[in-house]
Amino acid sequence: MSDMITADLVDLDLSADTKEAAARALAERMVALGRVTDLEGFLADVAAREAQMPTGLDGGIGIPHCRSEHVTEPTLAFGRSAAGIDFGAADGPADLIFLIAAPAGADDAHLTILSSLARQLMNAEFTDALRSVDDASAAAALVRGDEPPTVGGSAAADAAKAPAAAGSGPASGSESGSEPASGSGSGSADSVTAPAAASAGAATGTDDAGSDADRPFRIVAVTSCPTGIAHTYMAAESLENAGREAGVEVVVETQGSAGFTRLDPAVIAAADGVIFAHDVPVREKDRFAGKPTVDTGVKAAINRPADLITEVRGKAERGEVTAAAGSGAADGSGATPVERAGGPGEGYGTKLRTWLMSGVSYMVPFVAAGGLLIALGFAIGGYEINEAPSVMDHFVWTQAASWGALLFQIGGVAFGFLVPVLAGYIAYGMADRPGLVPGFVGGAISLTISAGFLGGLAAGLIAGGVVLAIQKVRIPAALRGIMPVVVIPLISSAVVGFLMFVVIGKPIASAQKAMTDWLNGLTGTNAILLGALLGLMMCFDLGGPVNKVAYTFATAGIAVASPSDSAMKIMAAVMAAGMVPPLAMALATTVRGKLFNRTERENGKAAWVLGASFISEGAIPFAAADPLRVIPASMVGGAVTGALSMSFGATLRAPHGGIFVVPLIGNPFLYLVAIAAGVCVTAALVIVLKGLRKPVAGADTAGPDGTPAPSAREEQPVAA
Repeated sequence: MSDMITADLVDLDLSADTKEAAARALAERMVALGRVTDLEGFLADVAAREAQMPTGLDGGIGIPHCRSEHVTEPTLAFGRSAAGIDFGAADGPADLIFLIAAPAGADDAHLTILSSLARQLMNAEFTDALRSVDDASAAAALVRGDEPPTVGGSAAADAAKAPAAAGSGPASGSESGSEPASGSGSGSADSVTAPAAASAGAATGTDDAGSDADRPFRIVAVTSCPTGIAHTYMAAESLENAGREAGVEVVVETQGSAGFTRLDPAVIAAADGVIFAHDVPVREKDRFAGKPTVDTGVKAAINRPADLITEVRGKAERGEVTAAAGSGAADGSGATPVERAGGPGEGYGTKLRTWLMSGVSYMVPFVAAGGLLIALGFAIGGYEINEAPSVMDHFVWTQAASWGALLFQIGGVAFGFLVPVLAGYIAYGMADRPGLVPGFVGGAISLTISAGFLGGLAAGLIAGGVVLAIQKVRIPAALRGIMPVVVIPLISSAVVGFLMFVVIGKPIASAQKAMTDWLNGLTGTNAILLGALLGLMMCFDLGGPVNKVAYTFATAGIAVASPSDSAMKIMAAVMAAGMVPPLAMALATTVRGKLFNRTERENGKAAWVLGASFISEGAIPFAAADPLRVIPASMVGGAVTGALSMSFGATLRAPHGGIFVVPLIGNPFLYLVAIAAGVCVTAALVIVLKGLRKPVAGADTAGPDGTPAPSAREEQPVAA
C-alpha cells in the first residue's frame, strides 16, 4: 500500500463541515499529486455513489469511495475531523474519513489491498491509534501497515499489518472475494480454521449425530455493495467478529469488485443458516437455497451483526427455510428480487411502487418495439393498414402495402404481450419466479375480459400475494420438490383466475372503460392542463418513478390496435416533454459555457444526442450537481412543451424514438415548435438561476495555484 497513501494524502485537521466539503478537501490532495485528473468529474462520481447509500458507519467512520475514469491509480486519502462530519451513520458524525479512489479498471491486487483496509476499520485498536496519532507521516504508516498502532498490544500490531500482508497476498492466488473463504485479512486464527473445519467435516461426513450436539452453529454469508470496495469487506469482517464472540462459525463469501471465489459446496451444505447482506443481487443465489435465511442490506451487517446472527439462529430453531433451488423465496420477508433493491425497513408504499416499476420496466421494451412497428406499418401502408388481411393469406413482395401490413401485424402481436408481461413481472417482483405463471395467466385474463392495464396491475398484485401466502405454509420435506413445478402454479393460477373472472374483473373493466371515455372526451383547456401536468411529471425526476408513471399512462392509451386521437395526443405530449431537459442542458452549456464546469460542458455535448433520442436521463448529471436550479427549470419547460403539444393537436403512435420518428407524428412542424419552446424556456431559466450565484468551481474561476476558488466551492456543493 506504500504507493496508495502518503503523508501528502493525510489531513489530521480536516476543517470541512459537510461530507461534500470533506470529499473535496481530500480529493484536492489527490489532484495535487496527479492521482485524479478532473476534480469535478471525480467528485460527481463520489456523489453518485453516496446517493446510492450513505457511507457513514457506526463508530465515527466515513468512507466515501467510488470507481472513476478520472482516477489514474488506486489512491487513499485520510482526514481527521475534530468536530465530526455527518456521513449518515445512525450513531452520529464521523471523525475518521477515508476517501477511496479506484480507477474504472482497477486490478485485483489493488482492490484486495483496499478491501483489507476496509476490514481493518472494524478493528477498534486500529481506529483508536488513528485518533491518537499526531503526525501525518505516522498516520500514513499506520494505514499502510508499516508500523503497528501505539494503542494496544501485539494484537493491534498484527491487525495493522494486515493491509500490507494483503498487498503481497495476490501471489498466493487469493482474490479479493476469496478472503473470507481462506481466512485472509481477518486477523484471527479462528477465522482461518473455522471454514477449513467446516469444509473438512462436510466432505468427510464426520458430522454424525454425536458431533452435531457438540459443534457450534454454522453460518455462511454473502456480502456485496454497489462499488464492491469497502462495505462488502467491512460487513464480512463485522459478521466474522460477531460470530467469534457468539461462538458461531461464520464463513463469508465477499462478492467484491475483483470478482469472488465461491464457497466450497461442502461448507454450504454443512451450514445451519445463511445471511445475505447486500445492496446488489447475490450471484448464484440458488446455491444457498433450502436453509434458514436472513436477507438484508449490507450496512445492517456492519452495524448490527449480532442481531443478524440471532435472527438466523431463531429461524433455524423454528424450521423456517427458503424454498428449494429454482423455486424462489419461501418467506416473504425481504427475499424477493425487487424487495432486495430497497433498503431495510422500507414501508409498504415504497415496496408497492417498486413492484409496479418491476412490471413496467419489463413491459417497456414490448411497448417500444410494438409501437414503433405499428407506426412504421402506418407510415408505409397508410392509415387503412389496420383493415388489411393477414399477411399469411395475402402478401405481395413488391407491394409497399404488404410490407406495411406485415410490420403492423407484428407490432400488434408484440402489443398483445403488454398486459401479461406487466402482470407477470409485478408478481415476479413480489414472489420471485413462482409468481410468473399466475401473473401471466391473470394478465391474459385481463385482456380477455377487457380490463386492460388496470386489470393487469390488479392481477399482478393478486398473483404475487397468493404465491407469498402459499409459500408461508409449512410443507413436508418430501413434497417440497414438486411445489415450484406443480403445486404453486396450479393453486395460484386457479385462485387468480377465479378472482379475475368472477369477483373483480367486471368492476375493473368498467373502470378501464370509464378512463378511456374520459380521455376520448378531453378537449380545449382540459387537454392543455393535462399536457402541462404530464410535462411536469416527465421532468420531475428524469426517468424515476414519477416520470415512469406519466410514461406508462401514455403508453397504456396507445397499446391497442386502434388508439383514440386523445391517446395519441397524450403520447406526443409525454415524449416531447421528456426530450426537453437534456436538450435544454445541452443548449445552456453551449450558450453560456462559463456557468458550467468542464465535465458538465462535456456532458452537454452528449445531451444533444440523448435528448433528441428521448432519453430524459441525459440531464441527470446536471440535476445531481445542481438540483435546486435544474429540476424546477426543467419542470417549467416540460410543462410548456406538454401544454403546447396538446394545444397544437400533435399525435404520435410510437411510444419512443424522439426526433427519429418525426415523420410518424401528426402536425410535425408544430410539434417541433413545442419542443423548441420548452427547451428555450428551460435553458433560459437555468442560465438566469446559475447567473445569480458565483461561477462554479472548476469552470473558469480558479485560484492562483490552479485550485478552485474557496467562495465558488462554498456556493456549489457536489450534490445539493
